[in-house]
Amino acid sequence: MVTEEQVSAIGRTLLDAAQPLPARFRALFTLRNLGGPAAVACIGRAFGDGSALLKHELAYCLGQMRDEAAIPVLLSVLRDTRQEPMVRHEAGEALGAIGNPEVLDVLKQYSEDPVVEVAETCQLAVKRLEWLREHGEEPGASPYQSVDPAPPAEETDVAKLREALLDEGRPLFDRYRAMFALRNLGGQDAVLALADGLQAGSALFRHEIGYVLGQMQDEACVPQLTAALRSRAESPMVRHECAEALGAIARPSCLETLRAFAQDEERVVRESCEVALDMEWHCSEGLRGEAEPAWTSPVFKQSRRAAAAACCQHPAPKSPGCARGWEEIKHRPWAPA
Repeated sequence: MVTEEQVSAIGRTLLDAAQPLPARFRALFTLRNLGGPAAVACIGRAFGDGSALLKHELAYCLGQMRDEAAIPVLLSVLRDTRQEPMVRHEAGEALGAIGNPEVLDVLKQYSEDPVVEVAETCQLAVKRLEWLREHGEEPGASPYQSVDPAPPAEETDVAKLREALLDEGRPLFDRYRAMFALRNLGGQDAVLALADGLQAGSALFRHEIGYVLGQMQDEACVPQLTAALRSRAESPMVRHECAEALGAIARPSCLETLRAFAQDEERVVRESCEVALDMEWHCSEGLRGEAEPAWTSPVFKQSRRAAAAACCQHPAPKSPGCARGWEEIKHRPWAPA
């Protein structure tokens, strides 16, 4: 049994901006899996941080926890126009994930937000809450154990789902439903259909495509994810999600690409690459006792050691076969010892 003081100690790691980012991420996902009022409070206090990536993940975790105690802080973040769009978007999505209809009016208000990613997210969250109200229950459990912004479509034909996914004339909620149906079906045809969505017009949509491809961890989509990460014309919100997906797939070519962009001028892209590389190293070479690769800087090596220490304190179960790095932490449940 974890005590409140132990939760507070983990929270102090999360809140300490002097700590390496990977150590703070491990603290965050430990708090997510512990749950409870103290964990929610610790996560909520970190929204004053300077890292948009970290704040985005704070909101993501609060949504996945589905604890209504997080609603006030998420509403505050959504309303705060000083927060980065990707952070406000994730706060809106988290409110939809929690599923309390009392936030419908606020979500409807921000469905008209001048920031298109925030507006589209709130529109999706409204549709999710209305779907829940109509059906009276949550959709079936995701095979990836995530709370998704839309229930999967009932259709099982990949070609028909691909058509719906890519049809810019359809409501965004319906296209998301096709997206999650394809993810749940799996297989290379579904992966390639989803990868075609990286050419869609909505940055929010493309970012969600990157997310689900990271969940699926299929190397068939590596060329498309790499192209999106490499494109300086692409939204940083999309590039960061594609970096995380490449870290999840963790093939040698993926890691080479991540190393190339670990010094990107966009902070959220740079940090996503660094965290993905760190998690992949710790879950593979680091656990076997192999030396850190020569490309790492002294600061990054320190970051690795801190993350390794955090993992030793709060170990995560590994999936069969090769460890999958960042997505192994983000999408699989794990709890401290």
